[in-house]
Amino acid sequence: MGKKLLYISVNSKPELISSSKTVARAFIDKFIDKYPDFDVEEIDLYKEHIPRLEYTYFEGRNSIINEESTRKLPEKDQKEIEKIRFLSYQFKAADMYVIAAPMWSLSFPAPLKEYIDCIIQDKITINLKSGKMPVGLLKDRYRALVYIQSSGGKIPWTADVIMDRGENYIRDIMKILGIATVKELKVEGTGTTEQERLNAIKDAEEKIDNIISEIKF
Repeated sequence: MGKKLLYISVNSKPELISSSKTVARAFIDKFIDKYPDFDVEEIDLYKEHIPRLEYTYFEGRNSIINEESTRKLPEKDQKEIEKIRFLSYQFKAADMYVIAAPMWSLSFPAPLKEYIDCIIQDKITINLKSGKMPVGLLKDRYRALVYIQSSGGKIPWTADVIMDRGENYIRDIMKILGIATVKELKVEGTGTTEQERLNAIKDAEEKIDNIISEIKF
């Protein structure tokens, strides 16, 4: 059985004019060249329906209610719970993850946070026990994630911790879930002109081979 690469894009722009998506596609193509046994599954968070997490869906913190309780809810809510479960198990089934997102307001677009809230579910991707630190359930095998982020300007490394909240959050939350390798590929300085954007894409694509060499499947 082949491994799975889950590609999660978070940008309303078509790939042709999205810097993060363009670099993500280049990364995926090179990754598959090296690891042809991987199947690619894609999810566009601007097209995919991501449920809002209502309190009636949970019996405890990040713990979806059981099947019997689900059947007592209106049909609309049952479908929302089914979607949450689907997204969680889809994420868990992957071995390699690629997330492509622009930097917005020092972070990333809201659909990505809504998605992450959906896939962090007790007994699926994480184990929550009262009074204890959460334990990620994705450490059962080797997994890796590359976060590809585009930005109009360039953030000095000295200000990265303060200014790049998106990168820091993704790295921290994925490590908690148990993903062993988390890398970032920045598409910086896309600027205001098409030439600046193309230069930023070229600079980012030149780093792809090095990042792939650090991922050990």
